[in-house]
Amino acid sequence: MKLTKEQSEEIKNQQSQKNYTKRAIAPELEKILYEAIPALDHGFVRVVDYMGDDTSIVQSARVSYGKGTKQVSTDKGLIRYLMRHWHSTPFEMCEIKYHIKLPIFIARQWIRHRTANVNEYSARYSILDKEFYLPSTKNLAAQSTSNRQGRGEVLEGSQAEEVLKLLKNDAERTYKNYETMLNEKYDGSTIDKNRKGLARELARMNLTLNTYTQWYWKTDLLNLMNFLRLRADTHAQYEIRVYADIMLDTLKKWVPTTFDAFMDYRVGGTEVSSKGKIIIQKLINGERISLEESGLSKREWNELMFSFNLKDYLQ
Repeated sequence: MKLTKEQSEEIKNQQSQKNYTKRAIAPELEKILYEAIPALDHGFVRVVDYMGDDTSIVQSARVSYGKGTKQVSTDKGLIRYLMRHWHSTPFEMCEIKYHIKLPIFIARQWIRHRTANVNEYSARYSILDKEFYLPSTKNLAAQSTSNRQGRGEVLEGSQAEEVLKLLKNDAERTYKNYETMLNEKYDGSTIDKNRKGLARELARMNLTLNTYTQWYWKTDLLNLMNFLRLRADTHAQYEIRVYADIMLDTLKKWVPTTFDAFMDYRVGGTEVSSKGKIIIQKLINGERISLEESGLSKREWNELMFSFNLKDYLQ
């Protein structure tokens, strides 16, 4: 990970601040506030602001409690109840803002989560950093034969070397052409004083998708958990999962009680259809059940059996 001199200075100044507040704070998250946590080869994740904590969720949930309420659940019990029964609005009361540096192709996948406020680095206004994502050899894999959007076996030897060489050479070549079109180098120096540079908004179109961009990404707790449930999953693309795993750790530092409930019910739990419920009940009662009788597709059947570790029933 590489930070510019200006970014390093900004982080240093932010972390040296000492402010007094009456607002709810998360002590563990405060410890890493503004810190640039490395991701991939040149990326990072920074928490730059947040609002609320576990108590904010409880507070908003209890707004609807009338005067006749005789007994109130503990904070932990209430949060687990809300998570278990898919109550959403109390979790929307907390918000968090990240500063993230990531490859463009991951940003384009990420932006499909249309539940955040995003402000991206403007390549119409500024010159993009001369940094490109290059996968490690262990993350270079062939197309999966069973999943159209997944990876298969890892490439090895000369083929892996050839792919990495192509990625590196293409990125460097297009960036050099980018500078030529701008008539300006990354360090701000002019290439040829006698020619005009192409507009930045046009010159950027030639860059490869492994070029790094940056953005501020602000979202509420509910939508952050929805994002992490998908992107921290083992089936998610490796590169976006790296960022999601870092953000999962910030979630734990921010709202630890909610994090535990999230890991229990959303990440560690499983959803079962009405047909699946009947199948599990029959298996518990020792009854025989087959795929053909279940009313499930083969894929649904195997997902159900895998979720309950019933490997002998896999088809």
